[in-house]
Amino acid sequence: MVGSRWSAASPGRRRGPELERAILDAALEQLSTVGWNALTMEGVAAGAQTGKAALYRRWPSKADLVADVLRSGLPPIGEIPDRGSIREDLFFLCVRMRDVMASRAGLALRSVLHECDHVHADRFHGVIWSGLHEPAQELIRKLLRRGIERGEVRADATSPFVVDVIPALLMYGAKVRGSEWEDSEIGAMIDEVMVPVLRV
Repeated sequence: MVGSRWSAASPGRRRGPELERAILDAALEQLSTVGWNALTMEGVAAGAQTGKAALYRRWPSKADLVADVLRSGLPPIGEIPDRGSIREDLFFLCVRMRDVMASRAGLALRSVLHECDHVHADRFHGVIWSGLHEPAQELIRKLLRRGIERGEVRADATSPFVVDVIPALLMYGAKVRGSEWEDSEIGAMIDEVMVPVLRV
């Protein structure tokens, strides 16, 4: 009964960020359950207990809404604490990247990319780039500079190709091999690929 009173009263009171958050949450719920193709603005509006007009005032299309849902829903990688060696720093980073893509928004993003057409796929790949790959690249550069200062990483290791190796391998493994990147796989990738590449 309490829930029904709240549901009936709350749509009239919610404004601005509160309503927007409710809409984004409802859209993420639909993405997680019915997927991109079956998601509708009507269904999202019903889930958020608001009208379609509230959605269209903020997002002109379903694609605009979903891009914002995925962008806002992906958890940040966050800072990587100094774990004493480049091997451990990179391992921790890879685990954090894996966790981002295993989050509710990350799983929804992966399913959307499988379902949508190539026009929309390009847009959602941009969400991965800005939400995961660019922050990861910046962190990798930071970790490599930390390793250089320790004397365990060669001085020219911050080149774009080296910085791209981890994101490229993680994406290739997930998309082509269907790997969920268990800890043992991450460790092997770092030991067999990254450590030899970075060695002084």
